[in-house]
Order: sequence, then C-alpha cells, then structure tokens
Amino acid sequence: RREAEIRVSSRYYFNRKINTLSKTNILYFIFYSNKSKSSNTEKSLFVRSTIRLKKIIMTLTVCVGASGSGKTTFLNDVYKSHKCTYIRQYHNLRPYIKVSAIPNFDPRKLPYWDIYERENKADTIIVGGTIAGQFMAGLSGGQRKLLIFELIFQRTAPQSDLLIVLDEPFAGVTDDFIPFITDRLNEMRKIHNILLVTNDHVDTLKKMADNTVTVSAIDRTKVKINEREGVDRNLALIAMSIGDNFAYSTTNNDLKFFTDVEFSANGGIPGIAGFTTFAFGLFLLTFWNSQPGSEALVLIAAGIISFFSVNPYLLQLVDWRIFMIEEAEALLHSSKSMNKLLKTNLTVLLILIISSIQFGIMQAVIDTLSGVDMYFAILFDNASLMLAPICLGLYTNLSLQAVQILGAFPFLMMIFFSTTFSPGAGVDGLKNLRYLFSRYYLFCMTPSVDVMMEGCPESNNLLYLILSSLLIVFIFLVVIGGMALHRKLQKKKNSEFKRQSMMTMEYAELQVELFGEKALKKLKHIGSNVDLKSLENSVRSKSMEDDGTSSDEPVTVGDETV
Repeated sequence: RREAEIRVSSRYYFNRKINTLSKTNILYFIFYSNKSKSSNTEKSLFVRSTIRLKKIIMTLTVCVGASGSGKTTFLNDVYKSHKCTYIRQYHNLRPYIKVSAIPNFDPRKLPYWDIYERENKADTIIVGGTIAGQFMAGLSGGQRKLLIFELIFQRTAPQSDLLIVLDEPFAGVTDDFIPFITDRLNEMRKIHNILLVTNDHVDTLKKMADNTVTVSAIDRTKVKINEREGVDRNLALIAMSIGDNFAYSTTNNDLKFFTDVEFSANGGIPGIAGFTTFAFGLFLLTFWNSQPGSEALVLIAAGIISFFSVNPYLLQLVDWRIFMIEEAEALLHSSKSMNKLLKTNLTVLLILIISSIQFGIMQAVIDTLSGVDMYFAILFDNASLMLAPICLGLYTNLSLQAVQILGAFPFLMMIFFSTTFSPGAGVDGLKNLRYLFSRYYLFCMTPSVDVMMEGCPESNNLLYLILSSLLIVFIFLVVIGGMALHRKLQKKKNSEFKRQSMMTMEYAELQVELFGEKALKKLKHIGSNVDLKSLENSVRSKSMEDDGTSSDEPVTVGDETV
C-alpha cells in the first residue's frame, strides 16, 4: 500500500463487484470515475499494480508439527534471535491485577466483558490464577487467553511492520470464541508479520496462512517451508525474523498502575506493614526498660525482627520478576528494566522504613544506642543482609530455591566470620575476614562489647561499615558485568554468522518464498549480492501464475476486458 500510488481514470464503478486477486482473502475494490474513460494501458497498469500489492501486504506464517517435534522451541529461538512481541502458550499475569486498571486498555472490546458489566463486577474483576501457591478467583484460563490476545491487538494497532509471535493462541479457548481470534488475526496481519504455532484448528489456520512451516522430531536440523523441503533450521530462523519490535511509550498511567498494584491488598506491602507492627509491638513490650550492658542483645534481637519483617517481601521477588517479565512481553506495561528499577527503589525504601522503626523502638527500650552514627550503622548493617536477595531475585534468572540459598549466604558468613558472636576467637588468618563484614564495625560502635572486639579501627569506623555493607553489590555488579561482556561478544559472533547467511542465494530465495516482493526491499537494504532483478521478475511471474493471469493476458474488470 505504501509502495504504490496508482492513479486510474475510469468510466464507472462496476456495481460494487469485488475483484478477489489474492489467495490470502485480501479483497481489492476497483473504483471508476464517471467523467472519463481510461485507456487500456491505464487499466492494465492498475491490474498489474494490484497484483503487486498482494505481495506487499504482511504475512501470516503457521508452524505445525507433531507433539514434541519442537514447535515451541522454534518460536523460542525466533524470539532469541530477533526482537519481537512474543506470547507464550501459558502466559502469566499477576492474578491480583484488576482488569479495569490495565493502562490504556479498553476491556469492553473483550467478547465476554458484557457479563461482568451486567453483574456490576467490571471495576473489581481481577485477572485470576495462581501465584506463589495461592489461587485467586478471577477470569478463567480461556478468558485470560483472550485478554492477552486483545491486549496485544489494541497495543500494536497504532504501529506497523511488527513481528508478532504467538504460541498456541487457540489453546484453552472454546469454539464459540474462535471467530473472535481469527477476526483479530486477520486484522493484525494487515499491518504486522505474524508467526504462530498451533495444534488446534490447524486446517482453519492453514487456509488463512500465507506460509506453513513444518518441523519434525526426526531431523531437528531441517524444516519444511511450504513445499520447500530440507531447509536449514538456522537459516529458516534468520529468514523468519523480519519485522520491528514494539515501541512502548511510558506514561504517567504506567507509574500509577505500578503503584496501585504494589499497594493493593495482595501486593505484599499491607501484609509487611501488619507483621512489622505486630513484631515490633511485642519487642517493645518484652524489651521495655532494658538495662545498660545488654545493648548487644537488644541490637541482635531488633535486627532479627527487621530481617524477618522484610524477608517475606524479598522471597516474593522471584515470582514477581517472572510474572512481570511475561506481562511486559504481553505489552501490559512499560519496559522490564523500568519496572525492575521501580521495584528495587520500593524494596530499598521498605528497608529504610523498617530500619528507622527499629532504631526508634530501640531508643524507647534502652537509651545507650542513640546518635546519627548509630542510625546509619543499623541501616547499612540491615542492608548488607538484604541487598543480595534483591540483586539475585530481580536481576538474574535464578530459581526461588537458588535465590534463597545464595541470598542467605551474607547472613551465614556474617555469623561465621564477623567474630561478633565469638569476639577474639577463630583461626589466625581466617579471622581477618571479619573486616569484610559490616556487623563487625557495628559491634565496634556498640557499648559494652566494643572493648571485646579485636582490632577495631581508631577512626572512620562508619565509613568502613558502609563500604563493607555494599561489598555484595560490588561483587554482583562485577559478575553481571562479566557475563554481559561475554554475551556481547557472543552476540557479535552470532551477528557475523547471521550477516554472512543473509548474503547467500538460499537466504534470498527463502525470503522471497516467505514474504514475496516485500522481501526484495529488505535484501536491497542489507546489500545482498544476489541478482535481485531476476528474483523480482520471478516473483512477478509467480504472482501472475497464482492469479491465473499474465501481463499479456486479458483481465476482466467489471464488464470490460483489458
């Protein structure tokens, strides 16, 4: 549509007859003017240009194969090799999100939404599902599938030329909603490239599809594309990856959505607030009127309460990360990085608030642990035990069990090596590791036990405490930076392989097989060395054959032959 502006002066509009020139069910309407009669040359140009247009539209490609043949793996590899919008077979959203609260989304377009409007539940119905072992009643599994599909449709409508990858869009959806999905697919395919996998309604999708990719469990190195047998799988992956990535513009609605969800009843914050109030209330009652000399015991007890107050929130970071990433892939909200940063800030703020409560309660039960230095010492000592779960839970792909084990290491190592539980004890040389732990410096500031600590700094004690509390973060950044550098080098290597593959004739022929004349523009853009003119002539000849016409054959338009 963008490549050809056709001017046609014709005599009349042929009574609303439709000339179907595309095997992909794209309908072309031919209009005629009442004023002048066009020449046969003009009409011939119009017909040939219309045939060209069918090859410029976007494509729908279906990936089929037996169960276990690697269809989903094929989609995963497309997603890894090319930025695209990817919806998984079982896509997760946080169950406690209100559907009506999703930013820039109109739920009234959902085929079942009128039910909740009649029941006055439209403002309260949640996504529903299971998170962290807890089931929350809301939308059914099929309804969630339709929600995600409609969300993708509405988000991508203002943009064009995207690559949208769908894994089993019909799975879990009853037959009465199939027309809704197929209608949306037909709308999306007009402006986007779509690649999908299906085990359901295969015949329906094959009839809709421009291309069919068949994968096999027997030979996973080859795939079949349309009638082309034995296509190299890696080359097919590169050829499939055509289209842009979705560009999301963050607005104030996204920030409001994040805040509303995090501070909702199931977001975690209200529960942490209730437990913290209960725990420190008991601490205040049971440690009231503590005597000088018991500062270390009061400090350890208050620190344990702070740790267990924040810990439930830290443990849910892994589930939050997994669900949030899939939400971002479903275009529910802005970028993953932005949400991780907001979550990090919220968690650090929570640590700050609870540490402040700890310091205030300690002042009430004993008056020898006061001062600004003591406040910051308690704050950073708490942070040294809680920053590891934040880094591992949000910024890695580790499982919950791995995060729990590795996240507990700072606490365990503090018990073993800080010498705060055994002042002066330990093997010579090994006990020098105490200088790496903020708890050691905290005890050097604590009355009644400071004289028992071995080798306390004479000055800058608070500075050493702060630096040692951030040691875990520093180590984490070094490791992550090293891994990022390795991925960058690997990506560069893969990009070179991809660039060389894109220069081959096999790749060019595969692109033309999949995307028709539209592929020629991309091949020209990447500087392909193949004979593009010959490919273009081949595409046009095939286009004429598919429609049963040629540039020299007469074509009936309305009541006239050109």
